[in-house]
Amino acid sequence: MKVAYIFSTQKHTISYILARMILPQLEEHRHGVEVVGMFFFEDNNYVLVEGNPIGERLKKVADASGMLLMGCDQCCYEREIADRLMDGVRIGCFPDLYAALATNMPDHVITL
Repeated sequence: MKVAYIFSTQKHTISYILARMILPQLEEHRHGVEVVGMFFFEDNNYVLVEGNPIGERLKKVADASGMLLMGCDQCCYEREIADRLMDGVRIGCFPDLYAALATNMPDHVITL
């Protein structure tokens, strides 16, 4: 089964759910499904900035698996981080996300 995650809520979504639950499972190849993409809204985009320790771990997983990492373009522009994202991380809106996932379509989309 293929899934994509959309990180829309803030608070502990990145520091706890992603960093302590999902990411370790992906790193240890025990998540149980293929994650084909992750899309980030609001302050969650800071994880995609070059040098972010959680983001750097996530990027290694993405590079090894071909998983899409994409930030909301307007969120990144508003936070003035669009030019500070890790290499290969894309920004866009829903049409861009749909197009990027079209060749590796998820069976389910999970919003956290």
